[in-house]
Amino acid sequence: MKHPRVSFGTTRLCGRLSAGLLAGVSLLAASSSAAGPHPDKHRIQVFAGAASKPATEQAAAAFTKATGIAVDLVFGGSGLVLSQMKLAKQGDVYFPGSSDFMDLAKREGLVIPETETIVAYLVPAINVPRGNPKQIRGLKDLLRPGLRVAIADPESVCLGLYAVEIVEKNLSAQELEAFRRNLVNYTGSCEKTAAAVALRQVDAVLGWRVFEYWDPERIETVPLDPREIVRIGYLPAAVSRFSQQPEFARRFIDFLASPEGQEIFRQFHYFTTPEEAFRWIGTEKPVGGRYTLPPSWVAR
Repeated sequence: MKHPRVSFGTTRLCGRLSAGLLAGVSLLAASSSAAGPHPDKHRIQVFAGAASKPATEQAAAAFTKATGIAVDLVFGGSGLVLSQMKLAKQGDVYFPGSSDFMDLAKREGLVIPETETIVAYLVPAINVPRGNPKQIRGLKDLLRPGLRVAIADPESVCLGLYAVEIVEKNLSAQELEAFRRNLVNYTGSCEKTAAAVALRQVDAVLGWRVFEYWDPERIETVPLDPREIVRIGYLPAAVSRFSQQPEFARRFIDFLASPEGQEIFRQFHYFTTPEEAFRWIGTEKPVGGRYTLPPSWVAR
């Protein structure tokens, strides 16, 4: 089955590294070899999924102000930044956009499992341009002929896994074919998924409910039917096995989970407890977990 044509912001792992990933790793390695992993002992590096970007940027600034410890943030698809961290053999904190890629990091021995901490919770939803010009009201509306739909790359972005899981669990084979005909792109991160809607490059994405608050003037959220939501996601952080500053890394994670850090995430409308997410959905749902991407969604 053909995959969507790529018109913007797509990064695919496909079992091999893209030129961009190799360039990024080379840059990280060059910096490390030139001055050591952390020439500044009061500096840590965080590899983070873009699902947390706005809140993490503010939290990192507040942490630096409070502690004097600088935080270098590397954002992207959770699978992509995990590969960067692994290949460069550096980084102090891994902070993906869901449990799926944290599970992978633990299975590959790339993080210290006992340091894993849940920071916030995410609920999948449909995101459309503000004003909802195509009058999309639910998942089945994404099957209408001619609609332009995007999802995040399910091989390298947590959000893409959630999108595939939702359509696979809720659509018939015929409906699934209609959905895939409308897919015009895989985006390379949560940030690029939200931008696709904000810039009206697509009519809708299967994204996170929180996207609306990233750009409220240009993005609107359409809730999924509660029965269509398979599970809610969470943002976990853990100390990297490559950390040269594990104590500082642990302090940063503790800050994210502290009352001050949690308040920052609440300011950006992230849920900080599962109960908050359940209230918004209207019912309880499984939290976290792991989804295996069906072979039909894997690029060849």
